[in-house]
Amino acid sequence: MSKDDQSGDDHPEGDPLNKLLLRLQLPFIRAHYHELAQTAVEQGWGPLEYLQRLIEGEVSRREDKSLTQRIRRARFPLTKTLDQFQWNWPKKINRPQIQNLFRLNFVEQKSNAIFLGGVGLGKTHLCIALGHAACVRGYSVLFTTAIDIIHTLSAAAATGSLKRAMQRYLKPKLLVVDLC
Repeated sequence: MSKDDQSGDDHPEGDPLNKLLLRLQLPFIRAHYHELAQTAVEQGWGPLEYLQRLIEGEVSRREDKSLTQRIRRARFPLTKTLDQFQWNWPKKINRPQIQNLFRLNFVEQKSNAIFLGGVGLGKTHLCIALGHAACVRGYSVLFTTAIDIIHTLSAAAATGSLKRAMQRYLKPKLLVVDLC
């Protein structure tokens, strides 16, 4: 259980509201309704503003949890973002074109994007950052290497489970393949 799921234990077990919130799986509201009610009284919020603040907190918690799950499922080897990219090397990189890719229009168009260049120019960094940006925008992503795909599919073919193994690579909205 997360901290949010356990918070709210400071409310009596017999508290009907606490039980209902637990049953409805509303951990943020369960953990914060009492504290926020006190703030509402102190700051003169009306009932609708109080309710809105509770619901905003629950929505935010769920969005954060969903993003965390998408990033975990993407299997990035490390976290990289476009903001961390060093634009001063390589010298001939087309910055506007790269930044345009991060709009992610190619994902909706079911197109491909390929980073080509020599070793050490930042292709993997950009791939991870692009996948991370897609996760933030709500897309399902899988980061893998070409070697991993070959090994996985070869093993699946040998055991007769190729179709199921292919689904792993076809299911995400964005498949990021690093050639290493």
